[in-house]
Amino acid sequence: MADGGQMTLQRAGAEPGSGSPLFPARSEREHWDDRLTRDLLAADSRVREGAVTPTLDLAAFRRELAEFDFAAEYPAEALFSWVVAQLERGVVHVTHPRYFGLFNPAPTFPAQCADRIAAAFNPQLATSTTSPVAVEIETHTIAAVARRAGLAPETAGHFTTGGAEANYTALICALTQAHADFAAVGARAFAGPPALYVSRESHLAWFKIAHQAGIGRDAVRLVATDGSGRLDPDALAAAIRADRTDGRVPVMIAATAGTTNAGMIDPLPACAAIARGEGLWYHVDAAWGGGLIASDRTRGVLAGIEEADSVTIDAHKWFAATMGCGMFFTRYRNILGAAFRVSTGYMPSNLGGIDPYVTSLQWSRRFLGLRLFMSLAAAGWSGYARHIEHAVELTAFLARALTARGWSIANRSPAAVLCIEPPPGSDDARAIVARVLASGRAWISVADFEGRPVIRACVTHGDTAPDDAMALVEALESARHAPLAGAG
Repeated sequence: MADGGQMTLQRAGAEPGSGSPLFPARSEREHWDDRLTRDLLAADSRVREGAVTPTLDLAAFRRELAEFDFAAEYPAEALFSWVVAQLERGVVHVTHPRYFGLFNPAPTFPAQCADRIAAAFNPQLATSTTSPVAVEIETHTIAAVARRAGLAPETAGHFTTGGAEANYTALICALTQAHADFAAVGARAFAGPPALYVSRESHLAWFKIAHQAGIGRDAVRLVATDGSGRLDPDALAAAIRADRTDGRVPVMIAATAGTTNAGMIDPLPACAAIARGEGLWYHVDAAWGGGLIASDRTRGVLAGIEEADSVTIDAHKWFAATMGCGMFFTRYRNILGAAFRVSTGYMPSNLGGIDPYVTSLQWSRRFLGLRLFMSLAAAGWSGYARHIEHAVELTAFLARALTARGWSIANRSPAAVLCIEPPPGSDDARAIVARVLASGRAWISVADFEGRPVIRACVTHGDTAPDDAMALVEALESARHAPLAGAG
């Protein structure tokens, strides 16, 4: 260059990559890909043999982290090793077979591979014009899951970042369907405050969703349960009548298929009947319980889901895709365009209103659906059926082992979730859970079930075995009276 600077141009036939840390040459990429694969496999082996809970010295970690001032390059070998080591000791390990925690399963291997493939090609799924193969794969997968769930043939949908986005989409669709002017003027279109109805045991992201939708958190009407953790249809009908009398405008009923605390499934047919009688949108949040469709032995407990106007199922929950990967389905294909359409000259297409950027909340979109597509293709519905049945059977095994030792099971869930109560004379649930977590032997949590604290355990890992369940039983038995670690 005339000013004395340097410019490196890649000559024809040269090895791809500039040789910079951001775009290394192919030989370097191959080396680090292989090294990273080996390091991750070694870390996984250590995780399975170690503590489920973090073992990190947080103060020391923060001091190390502060050294990354990004003023200079950091050697790739040291950087890769450092990050893997920190995660190995600095997170709760959902990939550990004794993680009996929240709905965060260890991901399938095909889903992990899909993430790497999607990252390498990095397609933008906003339009079919830019990424036709990726958009078609997602559309095909959504249709296959909808058929398996018994949803209406005209069902449409898309992948989401998770259940919260999918449920938010359901509310926006319900509001748009309820009043033609909602899309233009928002909640002001309604004669009174809009209202949606969920069980008090539902996932309370609904409050955030209502806030985000502009109808306010007071729009979320929590309905009493029937004593078993399921929504009470009589209480639902009474709440709707009372709200109409008070000037509210009921818009949507959202039944839960797999509550977070207890894995309970609301009475779906009864909720559907009330929704039809009241002229309301009927949504089913099956973020966790939707996985039950995979098995012919378990799918019957979701009877009534086929009547829904919309459904949420999370692929990153029981379908064990990597985080975050949800799905939204609706029988009203046109409502998605009415809710999310937009027109702009800089987008390459609209294709009659079917491009993802005009039928969903997202604009720039990652290729999320490849994770579930590859997992389903690799295992088939039969493979997923075995995955679901394994979790259900192992949960039943764990329940029998606990009850034989005097523990009680408070819930009756078909979705691999146990709400456990300690034997008489034991310490309370919170103290027991704290001791189990301090031991690092397993991961469980405290939950509320019908107004009382319980110990919550959920089988999420496809490799969890009876020995792991018995390790949890032993950890619970040891924690019934043991002092907290460090207690004087």
